Amino acid sequence: MRASQFLISTLKEAPADAEVASHRLMMRAGMIKKLGAGIYTYMPMGLRVIRKVEAIVREEMNRAGAVECAMPVVQPAELWQETGRFEKMGPELLRIKDRHERDFVVQPTSEEVVTDIARQELRSYKQLPKNLYQVQTKFRDERRPRFGLMRGREFIMKDAYSFDRDQAGAKKSYEGMAQAYRRIFDRFGLRYRAVAADSGAIGGDLSEEFQVIAATGEDAIVYCPDSDYAANMEKAEAQAPKGPRGAAGGPMQKVPTPGKSTCADVAALLAVPLATTVKSLVLATDVVDDKGNPVKTQVWLLLVRGDHDMNEIKVSKVPGLDAGFRFATIPEIEAHFGTKPGYLGPIGLKQPVKVVADREVALMADWICGANEEGFHLTGVNWGRDLPEPDAVADLRNAVEGDPSPDGKGKLAIERGIEVGHIFYLGTKYSVPMNATFLDEDGKPKVFEMGCYGIGITRLPAAAIEQNHDERGIIWPDAIAPFTVVICPIGMDRSAEVKAAAQQLHDELAAAGVDVMLDDRGERPGAMFADWELIGVPHRVVISDRGLKEGQLEYQHRRDAGATKVAAGDVGAFLKGKLAA
Repeated sequence: MRASQFLISTLKEAPADAEVASHRLMMRAGMIKKLGAGIYTYMPMGLRVIRKVEAIVREEMNRAGAVECAMPVVQPAELWQETGRFEKMGPELLRIKDRHERDFVVQPTSEEVVTDIARQELRSYKQLPKNLYQVQTKFRDERRPRFGLMRGREFIMKDAYSFDRDQAGAKKSYEGMAQAYRRIFDRFGLRYRAVAADSGAIGGDLSEEFQVIAATGEDAIVYCPDSDYAANMEKAEAQAPKGPRGAAGGPMQKVPTPGKSTCADVAALLAVPLATTVKSLVLATDVVDDKGNPVKTQVWLLLVRGDHDMNEIKVSKVPGLDAGFRFATIPEIEAHFGTKPGYLGPIGLKQPVKVVADREVALMADWICGANEEGFHLTGVNWGRDLPEPDAVADLRNAVEGDPSPDGKGKLAIERGIEVGHIFYLGTKYSVPMNATFLDEDGKPKVFEMGCYGIGITRLPAAAIEQNHDERGIIWPDAIAPFTVVICPIGMDRSAEVKAAAQQLHDELAAAGVDVMLDDRGERPGAMFADWELIGVPHRVVISDRGLKEGQLEYQHRRDAGATKVAAGDVGAFLKGKLAA
């Protein structure tokens, strides 16, 4: 490819609304152009990256035995109504009507459509297992699209769906996809972690996220440097604390804490460690009638150590809270505790509540909590003596750096990540409501066991940039760079020798299958180098009259501090060696 034939549209400055590095650099490098909020045109340079991502994904999905298809972007609402998602999904689901006032959706994902295919086409157990995938445009009507392709409204995703006759088969399909995903992300050349993820209402442990490590990542990844343990913050847990509970060291006392409504403020006032305080979190669960009106409310008090934070996913698995909960209202809190938030605690309640203590709190002695009176806290609180044992004990908190790893092999560490892939065992979540069945070996109908597997095709280049950039621009891994090698001839329009050498090297590399760009625009060296450093092509060769007279060319990797001189006759073999490495 020659630059004069291509469309190169770099910018010196990024748009004001570009908040993160990937957004700024993709706009400046001319890879994307904003058309509307969260909607971008993939320009030729950016599209080349996307196509390379797609090619790797397709090769490994095909290798794993998946079969590609393409499902419509616009889908009839009837299928979504069968599963209830048409009503349940919020405004992120874009709903439209055609000229006949029939309802449609612009797909954010395709479980309903692929399940409809399966119930029509996969009639016998002899046709199973089957895995169908697509690389397709999706749309999610984000309330606040931001960060360019990281959280856009229109995006490209690879979504795959497996169909099996039983749970054992579904688990085998899941494991096959887990291995395929590792091969895919290994080939991208990025630092990533596969982390255990929460599987939501379906339950079980078959759910993994693939996170590209980046300081700007929105997700916290909890892992053990000394073992293979890794999980996202929702799923991560520390090793269960060991007893026995300590003995009481003195009497419970009511102490004045005027204006100190947080655990941190109370700990500072009393000159005690924050870990000796306990925070009170008040939730409520409602029983509703047929019309959805609350007929009975239960108030819950969750107790978490003052230096810890509540994990809502873990709380949602506590019996009694697993059908859904909300935070209690101020009137509900005042009715049960006799005071406003800031001084709440489990002693001296006006009305009974269900008390759930975090595992750490259940083993604490001489702890500090609110006195249910504004401006006062209780010190020296002990279970069994000052208040009854909690109604339930559970893991309610986020893991923190330094917690013992649950596998017992070291301490937990935390780093940031960007989710670019997710694999998930679905079970019969879609096959049951859609009555998607096949005839099993005994001749009786049976519902499919399903799994789903996604990769954010357009999100992945943005994640790669967040991990690989410097003050000059992007630094692409070879596998997904728009061009692998750029040839930068100096004075090509003025020197026949430079022009001939540049064209000869370009043709040699192109014939060898190298994705090479020859910059024949006649730009000044500084401007030319700045463009390609911004765009992030990993390998650069500079050809000049002076170098040719010395029988040498200059090679520089995008990460190198300086150039390396290479004999002109050896540069082709030199580059091929670099690319092979």
